[in-house]
Amino acid sequence: MTHSRFKRTAAWLVLPCLAAAGLLAWYVTREPASPFAGDSSASFDAALISHGEYVARLSDCVACHSLPEHKPFAGGLEMATPLGAIHATNITPDRETGIGNYSLADFDRAVREGVAPGGRRLYPAMPYPSYAKLSDDDVKALYAFFMKSVQPARQANIPSDIPWPLNMRWPIAVWNGLFAADAPYAAKAEQDALWNRGAYLVQGPGHCGSCHTPRGLAFNEKALDENGKPYLAGALLDGWYAPSLRDDPNTGLGRWSETDIVQFLKTGRNQHAVVYGSMTEAFNNSTQFMSDEDLRAIARYLKSLPGDPQRDGAPWQYQAVSAATRLDQPGAHTYVTRCATCHGLDGKGQAEWMPPLAGATSALAKEDASAINITLNGSQRIVAGGVPDAYRMPAFRQQLSDQEIAQVLSFVRSTWGNQASAVDAEAVSKLRERTDPASSSPIILHMR
Repeated sequence: MTHSRFKRTAAWLVLPCLAAAGLLAWYVTREPASPFAGDSSASFDAALISHGEYVARLSDCVACHSLPEHKPFAGGLEMATPLGAIHATNITPDRETGIGNYSLADFDRAVREGVAPGGRRLYPAMPYPSYAKLSDDDVKALYAFFMKSVQPARQANIPSDIPWPLNMRWPIAVWNGLFAADAPYAAKAEQDALWNRGAYLVQGPGHCGSCHTPRGLAFNEKALDENGKPYLAGALLDGWYAPSLRDDPNTGLGRWSETDIVQFLKTGRNQHAVVYGSMTEAFNNSTQFMSDEDLRAIARYLKSLPGDPQRDGAPWQYQAVSAATRLDQPGAHTYVTRCATCHGLDGKGQAEWMPPLAGATSALAKEDASAINITLNGSQRIVAGGVPDAYRMPAFRQQLSDQEIAQVLSFVRSTWGNQASAVDAEAVSKLRERTDPASSSPIILHMR
């Protein structure tokens, strides 16, 4: 090839590369379209603001954007990610440190697209891949609530500590194009209104998949709705195992009725379980404030999601035995002396106040993180209807060694029909290092 031909060939190669680079630069820095562009409305009536407060409850905004010692929605909560720690931002209407200068379109782009004014991409720890399914009406109501009812708080945002080059935000635009929802929820004509309302709440404002759906290699939720089998099939997250919300008989909702689900979300407990771990804050600040009709809708939708017998195994069946007759087994003595007072020698617990360990998800799941975590660190206080719960799981990190915790949990996971794998003392040791005891003070906040 002559020199001139080489230059011509190189030119033909460079031009498409430059065009592709320019297109990529435009794509990752653009501000997405918003149906509210040009909407300068600043007049919101009381009904719209009130509805916005309800949408904020549905979306559990207060849990991530608030700390007990600060004003609501002022940010600061540290969130661990695989790349490093980030901190929730101030979303009060303060004009210097919050979102007081956001237009409705700016707010919409941040909530549903994960794009702040100026094209700055938000990390998907903000669950905009789910919030993308919010309706226009709910977004407008949410904006009205934040701008007109939330008190401004002058509190600077804390920078993330994700190191360079992982802290570059432009690749998030590509990630969004691949993994985030791209349109509000569209009702399914073949389903009734109650099912569709439940699907909207679970997939959109409730962002249940953020915790309960397993993640892919790119830290993406493997499915965003019922069309994907992994959707709500259970996931390990931040030292807890968020169980399946599908109709799985062991690790999911197979043994729960719709009434059981409604009761759990409304009161924090039912015959099968009591809220604990990350779900405690979701209950304290969100689900108990939902209307009964919305809770029924959620239950209807969740019970429609089929389980996977190949993944979940044969249905659990209770096997009657007293732990006091198994004292020759490792962990049994610890159970009898430390656990049986609340959970019973028969593993059945105490009505709806002390949850059963016989058939408990934490005693049936392949993942043992939740069982270890709550034994080490105890549970946060449940606050139902403004009344703190009198009963809570104590922390045993000071009373029991790693080996003792591993043995007692292995005993629980192999008794009363439970057939889960044994717990290793090394796994207990790792979680002991990574986690802290739960606070005895509940994280529950008034939003205004």
